[in-house]
Amino acid sequence: MDVLGGLWHVLNFYAGAVGIGFFASAMAKLLWRRELQGTSWWRLWLWASASAAVVALAGLVYFGRDGKMATYGAMALACAISLWWVGFRPGRRA
Repeated sequence: MDVLGGLWHVLNFYAGAVGIGFFASAMAKLLWRRELQGTSWWRLWLWASASAAVVALAGLVYFGRDGKMATYGAMALACAISLWWVGFRPGRRA
């Protein structure tokens, strides 16, 4: 495998995490517009995508392969928890 092929593998591996982070943060910002007014969309997206990416990597290490439904469920859960932490936790700064 050459460098470009390896780069495509890494980008495609993290594409799911970036996609779920994008969709979840956009929907959260749309549904809770007033509550999340002080939180930027970029911050929501960054935290949601980063947490999903960490879980995707942990799932790859734990299961030895990508694409397990348990990993995708854990990614969705991690994304939801990080969105709550950034946008709704008690005592947060707006």
